[in-house]
Amino acid sequence: MDLVLIEALKVDTVIGVYDWERTITQTLVLDLTLATDIRPAAANDDIAMTLDYAAISERVQAFGTEHSFELVETFAERLADTLRREFGIPWLRLTLRKPGAVPAATAVGVSIERGERSAS
Repeated sequence: MDLVLIEALKVDTVIGVYDWERTITQTLVLDLTLATDIRPAAANDDIAMTLDYAAISERVQAFGTEHSFELVETFAERLADTLRREFGIPWLRLTLRKPGAVPAATAVGVSIERGERSAS
């Protein structure tokens, strides 16, 4: 299985458990590792035969605009499910960072893996 990467994608969304956080948008930073077989696309030089990282990036940003959650865990879980379902992704790793959430840390967040990663 091959991997398509999208790194440091910035997404503005309403996220947080505190009342003041529910009234503003905050920027999340996402890294995505997406499993696919790139051989058909490479053989034909055809973007339609691979994961289109531009389309996926646009979908992630739209997801952030469309939804608001209290927990980064919920954002990550729901986004992973959406991407796997809409783009036919068999396995993904999603790392989500919320910069500035803890003053002494650059960022806090979660990293999840969902689906089955085949060895082919």
